[in-house]
Amino acid sequence: MSVGRLLVVDDEPDFGEFVRKVEVDMDYEVTVTKNGRDFKAAYPDCNPTVLVLDIIMPYTDGMELMTWLAGRNCTAKVIVATGYTGKYGGMAANLGEASGLSMVTVLNKPVSIGQLRSALSEEAQTPES
Repeated sequence: MSVGRLLVVDDEPDFGEFVRKVEVDMDYEVTVTKNGRDFKAAYPDCNPTVLVLDIIMPYTDGMELMTWLAGRNCTAKVIVATGYTGKYGGMAANLGEASGLSMVTVLNKPVSIGQLRSALSEEAQTPES
């Protein structure tokens, strides 16, 4: 029995595969996308309970996706991942919270297995809205 459904968007295929491996081991059903267009297409069918969003991506970035998600009254928990300075993660968290999204944490890349598992454990303990 799965813990939840996870939708990942990251333009770095290695990071998406890393998340998939860690989270499948934690009994999540995982869908990995590489860009905003594919993320938007996968979102309705996935019906995610958790999202892992990269912030800096070509064409559609994580900030734009958070605004898009808020417009759809997304109730999934959001984990932000960024390889840039902590400012980007902080700005993303602020935008998400201001938009009404359920923010869990910001992970700075490179992310360890322990950090990712901790974020998922935190998500699992967060009460549903």
